[in-house]
Amino acid sequence: MNKNNITTPLDNFYKWENEKGNEDFLIQPINGNYITYTWNEVGVQARKIANKINSLNLKKNSKIAIISKNCAHWIIADLAIMMSGHISVPIYANVNAETTKYILNHSESKLVFIGKLEESDWKEIKKGIPNSINKINFGYYDLSNTVGIETWEDVINSHSSINDSPKSNLDEIFSIIYTSGTTGIPKGVVLKFYSASLATQNLNNIVPLEESERFFSYLPLSHIAERALVEFGGIFSGGTISFAESLDTFSDNLKYTKPTIFFGVPRIWSKFMSGILSKFSQNTINLILSIPILNSLFKAIIQKALGLNKARICITGAAAIPVSTLDWYKKLGILVYEAYGMTENAACSHGNYPNNIKFGYVGKAMPNTDVKITEKGEVIMKNGCVMEGYYKEPEKTKEVIKNGYLYTGDKGEIDQDGFLKITGRVKDIFKTSKGKYVAPNPIEMKFSKNKDIEQICIAGMNLIQPIALIVLSENANKENKLNLEEKLIKTLENVNQQIDKHEQIEKIIIMKDAWTTENNILTPTMKIKRSKLDSMYEKEYPKWYEMSQKVIWE
Repeated sequence: MNKNNITTPLDNFYKWENEKGNEDFLIQPINGNYITYTWNEVGVQARKIANKINSLNLKKNSKIAIISKNCAHWIIADLAIMMSGHISVPIYANVNAETTKYILNHSESKLVFIGKLEESDWKEIKKGIPNSINKINFGYYDLSNTVGIETWEDVINSHSSINDSPKSNLDEIFSIIYTSGTTGIPKGVVLKFYSASLATQNLNNIVPLEESERFFSYLPLSHIAERALVEFGGIFSGGTISFAESLDTFSDNLKYTKPTIFFGVPRIWSKFMSGILSKFSQNTINLILSIPILNSLFKAIIQKALGLNKARICITGAAAIPVSTLDWYKKLGILVYEAYGMTENAACSHGNYPNNIKFGYVGKAMPNTDVKITEKGEVIMKNGCVMEGYYKEPEKTKEVIKNGYLYTGDKGEIDQDGFLKITGRVKDIFKTSKGKYVAPNPIEMKFSKNKDIEQICIAGMNLIQPIALIVLSENANKENKLNLEEKLIKTLENVNQQIDKHEQIEKIIIMKDAWTTENNILTPTMKIKRSKLDSMYEKEYPKWYEMSQKVIWE
């Protein structure tokens, strides 16, 4: 695409600031009240923060970190970093001290914005922040124990705005985003303004964004998908961006927002489903939907209860989602479009979209994207959104970018219509003691049709046959134990009939605790850290395998 046709986030922000300055842009719930920020108000605050950054006399293109959950000040800080000509380094709001210290040191960050954090997370994170680094606390989200750190309000009150509206150069670096990492030390993905801007432009090409769009921001802005779709999508379209105040208020905040475009990872869609099934049995839902006079009314009630009654586009990504889940929502009048991307290509690779959707596939290639499947079955792709490389990691960069193609690490297949199906991760494949290889992802997807299963990981390196580690759904935890075991065994037998003999699952292990970001089994984007589970339980695998029962409770 011609670079002259690409607009940066700052270009788009200045456009709407000029055209609709007194209209709402950001909507932030604080203590149950919805605080609004107009385009003009955001512009004034961003310019004052940019002036503060300029007063530090940092070298051009210095790195500036943001450690915070999603909030209005996150986006204002991001705009200020761009206006001051520096590079943002977003850090997840629940990392440990070691990871915090590593990213700040590795990126050579000169300033860190400390924002909306849980008290327990802040106690850990602050251990990893060097005393020497400049710090600004957002200050609006009741974060305590920040005595001596300059607050956002202090800066706003003591600095005037910069006098101009600085532009971004498309060829300059806009952000270094450290991957959440299912294994190993996080790598810093270097993205230029061109890559990030093109990603949002490509989204607009397949799903034209409207000026009246309402976005709901709750998935980490530290992740490229939320940044490109929600933050930059909101700025590109001139829409509004609202935030979730907390997990407890999530449902109310979502219903208040009534987003027109909603992005949710598969676990969110699973949680919504469990919530509905806790109120209506599947048989009841089927009966209601079979009665014409009730069908539309029931769909409308469910959509409104979720806060999605105004959503024209619902998107899922970041991990695999069962086709059965997509079918379930479709019956309720909610069409969920699966998309595919990664930090290394600014989340711009494939997507389903209106009039081009196929369940079980992550969609067709984005505009001007070249995709191939290697002899090993790995998906490789090339477009203008691919990263410059990993920061300070030339050898690791060479491993994933070859002849301009990004080697994604995902295995996949492309059908005759151009739809891509992801069949697993190249590195997730393990070998049983029989010397046979097992690809866990397709098996997990078959198990996921059982609504009693919320999370699953197929394991079994060096066992005779694989085993399934599962976390039950909230509804399943309330069921009679024997009835539940019978249903799980039936699912096990059904799945085993569909797969090769060496892949067949020998046991189901029901785990005591859910896998979360807090216990470090899920990445911030809800991917399971298989290596973490293996390290925690591999000593138990042989013992569980030898037990006589098919379903074992941890």
